[in-house]
Amino acid sequence: MEESLWVLVVTATAVLLVFFFVTENPFDPSSFLSVEEKKLVAWQRARMQLNPGRTHHLETFKDMQKNSEPLKNVNSQILTGAPPGKKKLLTIGISAVPPPQGSNLVGTLQSIFSASSSSERKHFTVLLHAAGPDPKGSGWLAQMTHNLSALFKAHIQARELVVITTPLASSLPSKDLKKTVGDPPAHVAFHSRQNRDYAFLMNFATQYSDYFLIVEDDVNCAPGFVTQIATAVSGWAHRPWVTLEFSQLGLTGKLFHTGDLPRIAHFLLLFHQEMPCAQLLSHFQDLMQSTPVRFLPSLFQHSGSSSYFEEENIGSPSNPAASIHTSLEAANNSVPSSAYSLDENVFYAKSVEAGSHLTVVLDTPAQVSRVQVQTGSNLRDENQLKEGYVELGYDSSNRVSNCDDYVLLGPLVDGGLDKRVLSHRAGRKVKCVRVLVTDRTPSTVVLRHIRLWAE
Repeated sequence: MEESLWVLVVTATAVLLVFFFVTENPFDPSSFLSVEEKKLVAWQRARMQLNPGRTHHLETFKDMQKNSEPLKNVNSQILTGAPPGKKKLLTIGISAVPPPQGSNLVGTLQSIFSASSSSERKHFTVLLHAAGPDPKGSGWLAQMTHNLSALFKAHIQARELVVITTPLASSLPSKDLKKTVGDPPAHVAFHSRQNRDYAFLMNFATQYSDYFLIVEDDVNCAPGFVTQIATAVSGWAHRPWVTLEFSQLGLTGKLFHTGDLPRIAHFLLLFHQEMPCAQLLSHFQDLMQSTPVRFLPSLFQHSGSSSYFEEENIGSPSNPAASIHTSLEAANNSVPSSAYSLDENVFYAKSVEAGSHLTVVLDTPAQVSRVQVQTGSNLRDENQLKEGYVELGYDSSNRVSNCDDYVLLGPLVDGGLDKRVLSHRAGRKVKCVRVLVTDRTPSTVVLRHIRLWAE
């Protein structure tokens, strides 16, 4: 009886909260939110108040969006530059607001372009969303646009940099900000505006590339970061993911499919007052029922930090004691164990078929920090394994000679792979390292070496 009464009280409270938020704290009527969306916001807030834990309402959220045109009344404007003429691999999205305290926007843009080769720059566009004129009327927006147009003229002409803004009329009024428990009004106003700015940025970016990367306005980029991201994306092409993370710096380094951007932008707008953008994106990740994958080392660092992009000296490979298992057919009287030796011996394989493998099974599972695989003759293109993956194996059933759980480390690129061990499995000890062939290779393949840095 008491339990039933408690359920009734909770339900009644939720209903009252819904009506309270719809009637007493409405969104701006001229905004882009429909009545149904307002109800969803109120309902979600009510649930959050009744249950501080994260809730899972993605299906309702999807259903609500089926007949909705997110951000249809938002009219972002181009200040300088032009969108790419054809779809690219990557849009790098930056949001900038006045005054730029703690910001190093120019340095960040310089780092993005200087850390990328001319061939890499053909595959991405930097999209900068600048907030509207500041309240003091200092002309920050016009001055910033003028400065960027002069400093990055070549990149703007090459359609590598586009600067946009969204008129303040598209925004929700700050005077109606909801009072968030434990957050000063200034903080609520800041993260509310930040959520809206990123929503506008994502809304504009939906059709110009396959992937969207967030970079904040105070970071430096690792050399070749675009190629490293492209390699990771290639390796995860056939595995489901919502977010790939290439940094531990809050928003910076989060990568999304552009096909997901309308839903994410809508989500940021619906709950723009609830929490900071990084937490909202984490909440969205939870709703998608998928765990982010984090790549190490980070490809980005805060401006002014001592650089850690240079290769860390982690010593020589250790190649712990292991047994070698393979379905590859040996050639030239070679033996598979030569691929794992630390000397100059190599393993020759002939008539390599898709699905073939060479697997290193460690005698004792170990913490592996780096894996290096090299194929081909004398580091030239001849006899390389062009189509293949490297996978890390774990053993949950204590079998002696195999693993039952493999996680993709990355694809072979130009016949090789050299990666620090990454992501959500980093805390587990590795038992197997497997080189997996994904396409038939009629000629002889040379596996020069598999090297492990392990503890």
